[in-house]
Amino acid sequence: MISTYMVSAALKEQLNRAYYAVLRNLQLEDWFEIDFSVVGQSTIRSLNLEHRNVDKVTDVLSFPSVNLTFPICMCDYEGDINPETGKLFLGDIMICRAKVRRQAQEYGHSELREFVYLAVHGMLHLFGFDHMTPEEEADMNEHQRAIMADLGIER
Repeated sequence: MISTYMVSAALKEQLNRAYYAVLRNLQLEDWFEIDFSVVGQSTIRSLNLEHRNVDKVTDVLSFPSVNLTFPICMCDYEGDINPETGKLFLGDIMICRAKVRRQAQEYGHSELREFVYLAVHGMLHLFGFDHMTPEEEADMNEHQRAIMADLGIER
């Protein structure tokens, strides 16, 4: 389940599709909540500086609320489950609209494709994936490729 801020209804539908594609790829049930926000350059730059000590505009930031351990047993997170929804809040994803536009043009594909790709990237971070080593990066890239193919949104 996702919540969105500053996102059109059409884009929210694509984010929902991406969320379920990530769950299928990771072979998980719908136990989670994620908040998405579209933000401007100044907001994402200040968040990047505050949380990563990097003073530049970036395309996507993920802020996990829990550290997941696979295989996931929801019993390990009972205290973190939202009593209203029965779901575990994974965290927030912030996507910079200006970077989406710029990168879509640079890479020669649609803004929708870039936005969904960044959302998938952010979700994988919330599920504990990273790209700090070549092995981690290869693993994360393979998941991203498979998820985008599942969605039928390829370059």
